[in-house]
Amino acid sequence: MSGTRKSPTPRPLRIGTRASALALWQARHVASLIRALPAAPPVELVPITTTGDVRVDVPLWAVRGRAFFTKEIDRALLEDRIDVAVHSLKDLPTAMEPGLALAAVLKREDPRDAIVSRSGAPLSQLPPGARIGTSSLRRRAFLTRARRDLRLLELRGNVPTRLERLERGEYDAIVLAAAGLKRLGLEHRITQHLSPEEFPPAVSQGAIGVCTRADDPLSGTWLQPLDDLPTRLATTAERALLERIEGGCQVPLGALATEAGPSIHLHAAVCALDGSQLLSASGNAEATGPAAAALGVRLATELIANGAGGLIAAERAAQGRAEEP
Repeated sequence: MSGTRKSPTPRPLRIGTRASALALWQARHVASLIRALPAAPPVELVPITTTGDVRVDVPLWAVRGRAFFTKEIDRALLEDRIDVAVHSLKDLPTAMEPGLALAAVLKREDPRDAIVSRSGAPLSQLPPGARIGTSSLRRRAFLTRARRDLRLLELRGNVPTRLERLERGEYDAIVLAAAGLKRLGLEHRITQHLSPEEFPPAVSQGAIGVCTRADDPLSGTWLQPLDDLPTRLATTAERALLERIEGGCQVPLGALATEAGPSIHLHAAVCALDGSQLLSASGNAEATGPAAAALGVRLATELIANGAGGLIAAERAAQGRAEEP
């Protein structure tokens, strides 16, 4: 009597991710979506430590370079140690590593910034000289423009760590991405959502990007159903703007694109760190990939023509002087 031959177990789809609570939530969310597909392969998570996780002693705007939270994960992808890389799309450089493809952009969560205050007071009602924690130059610039009396203090670490430091009394309020709080079940901690018109979010904030190797169509097949077209178009416009301006986390630039039927609307602003100058631009385009990218380039060109290039250069020079000691 011949035995029954078992089919070989397919190799797991290896998903690379940072090990923070929020990054793991994002990776597990991607894994759950893949597992729900017909005939999906087994999936396993591969935690990877990034430069941004290690360099917690200084603000990232004071460190030269980019891709602080993505470089090591993308390197593992290129070296075939993982098959899929999950990123907060706002952390992914617009100039991606050669050989990688942005295979899916998941449906966007709330893109706004949020105030979490100890007293429950919104931004306008915080006392004079209130201590606000944030690690973002963009948030610093727009907060200063709104209220020049605030004391802006550095704040690094994952979301739970930042909330713990607030509770210990190190700050009167902190600014976090609403999306991260929602995904971790902490939406109830939000005191106030900041208006994206006055406080434009980081490019692609609230969106999850999933990358594969460009020469790995099999992995890409499992990710294609996860791609959300409205989010893809919106972030295409935002990332095209960022690439044209050649910004990064060291530049006080915010932008948000939204879909409105057959068109998309993009609003962007660059603000001086002392709040003294604000340059903004808005526009609409057809809701297609090429038109979205062209809209981002057009608004970036408009901002540069109106003086954004000089403003950004001045901020970078100031950062350079701050780094010298």
